Amino acid sequence: MTTGVRRRMGVEERRQQLIGVALELFSHRSPDEVSIDEIAAAAGISRPLVYHYFPGKQSLYEAALRRAAEELAARFEEPHEGPLGARLLRVMGRFFDFVDEHGPGFSALMRGGPAVGSSTTTAMIDDVRQAAYEQILAHLGVAEPSPRLALVVRSWVSLAESTALIWLDGRAVPRAELELQLVHDFAALAAVSAAYDAEMAAVLVGMLADEPADGPFGDLMVRLARLAPEVLKVPAQRAGS
Repeated sequence: MTTGVRRRMGVEERRQQLIGVALELFSHRSPDEVSIDEIAAAAGISRPLVYHYFPGKQSLYEAALRRAAEELAARFEEPHEGPLGARLLRVMGRFFDFVDEHGPGFSALMRGGPAVGSSTTTAMIDDVRQAAYEQILAHLGVAEPSPRLALVVRSWVSLAESTALIWLDGRAVPRAELELQLVHDFAALAAVSAAYDAEMAAVLVGMLADEPADGPFGDLMVRLARLAPEVLKVPAQRAGS
């Protein structure tokens, strides 16, 4: 039987509760639409008490974004076991889980939300991108990337981010297809760069060395092989005209 007496929270415990409540609200609506009164009500405390822990909505918003950023960066962590294509596909699955669960919050994090232009928010976004970049390099087994490899990985991280933002606007493309497509995009970016650079060619060969025929990269090869006859007809037709 309960006594009806509410347990008093410590300072840090209350701060973490407020951050969690704010993040939940920001995940379903634009932060601009969420008021301090709503956050207080959801936390079961008064508006003045919210201000006791955070000087204003901006500081609470940034604290919620920081937690979201840490969680998002963690989605790129993956054991370095098994074929690379399957690893990247699992990463994309967790990445889109986060995007799906925190739609408006993800958009606010990546676009800056009400804190657009603030150095704090910009730094958090950069930290997420850097964490993703370092995780992909670790999967490739490269400690000191060449300029071309760095460009490929950073371009792909940016592509995953922009693809997720566009998908949120209407979810017109099935999510599973986008996850697989982004893995294919990584292989395609690496392949194009490999055509220009011997170091990138070696990286590409290493990527594909242990890939099974039924894995994501093998699936891409099958799809391209089906297209090849029709694609190759175009230059031949032009040459004959």
